[in-house]
Amino acid sequence: MSAIASTELVRQKNSLSVMAALRLRGSLSHTDMSSFTGLASATVSAITMELERAGLILRKEQLAAAGRGRPRILFAASGAFCHVAIVIISSDSVQYSLVDYAGKLVDRFTEQRMAVEKGSFGGSILAGLARLAERSRISLHDILQVSISSKGLVDAAAAVLVWSPVLGNEKIDFQQLISQDGRIRVTLNNETLLAAKAIWMREQAHEGRTSEALVTLSLGHSIGLGIARATTDGAIEVGAPNFGHMLHLADGALCRCGTRGCIEAYSGFYAILRSAFEAPPQAEPAKFVPIAEVDKIAASARAGGRMARLAFRAAGLALGNGLSRLFSLHGHMPVFITGPGTRYFDLLESGLHEGLAQSQAVRFGGMPKIGIAPNEPELVFEGHMEHALSTADDYILSADGPQKLVRNSAS
Repeated sequence: MSAIASTELVRQKNSLSVMAALRLRGSLSHTDMSSFTGLASATVSAITMELERAGLILRKEQLAAAGRGRPRILFAASGAFCHVAIVIISSDSVQYSLVDYAGKLVDRFTEQRMAVEKGSFGGSILAGLARLAERSRISLHDILQVSISSKGLVDAAAAVLVWSPVLGNEKIDFQQLISQDGRIRVTLNNETLLAAKAIWMREQAHEGRTSEALVTLSLGHSIGLGIARATTDGAIEVGAPNFGHMLHLADGALCRCGTRGCIEAYSGFYAILRSAFEAPPQAEPAKFVPIAEVDKIAASARAGGRMARLAFRAAGLALGNGLSRLFSLHGHMPVFITGPGTRYFDLLESGLHEGLAQSQAVRFGGMPKIGIAPNEPELVFEGHMEHALSTADDYILSADGPQKLVRNSAS
C-alpha cells in the first residue's frame, strides 16, 4: 500500500470516528470530540475543518451560562446534507420514515399491508418510497440511503429477503429493486438485530452498564433474536441468528416456515393459540393472531385456566431451551426481552427459567440477567437510524462515495 493510500485510509477512519461521536453524543466541542475519539486536538481541528467545508457538519455558538466570556463552539451533523429513508415491514403494516442527516425525523406514515398478489409487494414498497419523497417535496434521488428491516431470514450482504412471515418463500432483491442505477444505497436487516443495536447503545450511554455482549429476544407473532458484542477495537458487532427457527423438538409442531419443531412453533402467538385450544400440533398455523386474542388466553391463564397456563409454560420452556443452547455456543450474556409478548412475561417466566436451568451452561454459570425492554418499535427505529446514518457516513467518506466533496473543498 502506498503512503498516500495509507494516509487517506487513516483520514477516513478518523473522520468516521468524529462522525460516530457526533451521532452518539450530539453537538460536541473540539475538546469533547478529542476526548470521546482519543484523537489529538490538532487532528480533530483538521477533520472538522474539512467536514464543515464539505457541508457534512455545522458550527454553532453556545453562549456562556452567565452571559460572560467567549461563546463555546460546538459542531453537529448538517441535516440538509442528505436524507435517509427507513422502511419497517411488519406482519400487518409497512412504516415509512424520512430522516435528515442530523437524525431528525422529517416525515412518517404507515400503510396497512393488505393481501397482495405474488410479485407485487416490491412494487408497493417502491410506491411507498416515492410517496415519502413527494410528501417532503424532495426527489427520490435526494435519498442517499434506504434502510429496510423485516422479520425472517435476510441476506444482509446482498440486501435480499430470503424468507419472511409476510411473503413466505418469495424472495425480494431490494438493492436491485430500489437502486437500479446504483445511486441509492440499500441495506436490509433482521428487525431484532436493529433492536439489539439500540439496546447496546442505550446501555453504553449509561456509565457502569457496559458488558462484552448482550442478547435481545423479541416475542410476538414471530420470534426474533439479536446479539450485540464489542469488538477488539471497541466497535459494535451485531448479528441475528435464525433463533425462532432453530430446532426445539424433532418432528414436532408445524411452524409457519413449513418445517416441524421450530422454537417459534411453540412460542409464537399462533403456537400459544394452538396449544391453548388443544389443536393438533400439525394444525396449520394462523397467519396472524390479533393481540386481543392472546390477551383473552392470558386472562384465562391468570384466572387459573389449565390449558392456557400450559400454553404459556410450553412457550417459555422452548425459549429457555433455545437460550441455553445459545449460551453454550456464545457464553453468558444479559438477556433483554422485547416485543408485544413482554405483556405476558409473568406467564412465560417459570417455563423460561425451567428451560434455562436444564442446560449445563446455566447450571454451572448461573442464571443470566433478564430484563424487559418495552416499546420495540422505538428500539427498532433507533437501531435503524444509527445503522442508516453510520452507513451513509461510511459511504460519503469512502473512496467509492462522494469523498471528492471533502477533497475539493479543502483544495
